[in-house]
Amino acid sequence: MIISEYFTLSDRQAEQFAQLDVLYRDWNSKINVISRKDIDHLYDHHILHSLSIAEVLRFQPGSKVIDVGTGGGFPGIPLAILFPECHFTLLDSIGKKIRVAQDVADRIGLENVDCIQSRIEDEKRQYDFVVSRGVMPLPDLVKLTRKNIDSKQRNGMPNGWLILKGGDLKEEIKPFRSIAEVTPISEFVEDEWFKEKYVIYLPKH
Repeated sequence: MIISEYFTLSDRQAEQFAQLDVLYRDWNSKINVISRKDIDHLYDHHILHSLSIAEVLRFQPGSKVIDVGTGGGFPGIPLAILFPECHFTLLDSIGKKIRVAQDVADRIGLENVDCIQSRIEDEKRQYDFVVSRGVMPLPDLVKLTRKNIDSKQRNGMPNGWLILKGGDLKEEIKPFRSIAEVTPISEFVEDEWFKEKYVIYLPKH
């Protein structure tokens, strides 16, 4: 499995990752969770892409992370498998997507995940980090989620945002250019698909 080329997995983690293929294919036959032509690339385009956040920061045990606009569970579910001692809240406003994420989490026995159907505007709890996969322009996401970032620190980097984005980011990160750290995923994954794909880290400011 491609994941084990980049991360050291326990037997349980390897089994959980292996189960995702059947589960997402089954759901994809009912609901378009992942584009039909992309389901064969589940492990590289979706799971490994999600886990690239872990190449920027390894969450400390006890960390609380919210995945905003999780869709069918990305990046939240892969990260929750990789960091079983952290807690992940997967949030999406679309009920059928949250049903997928909840079902997948239940079937692989993930106990460190809550799946919530809600708009981020209505989520009041605080977390160490906000993660997201290109759900909205960065300035909008920061504005909506600033209230959700806790001031108590437990990780090697200050609390803030870890966001997966692609393409030309110049305009999007302009308001944050003095503090944004942009890591090309191609630095640690040798695959043409990851060219111009990035992890953006912003500390709370």
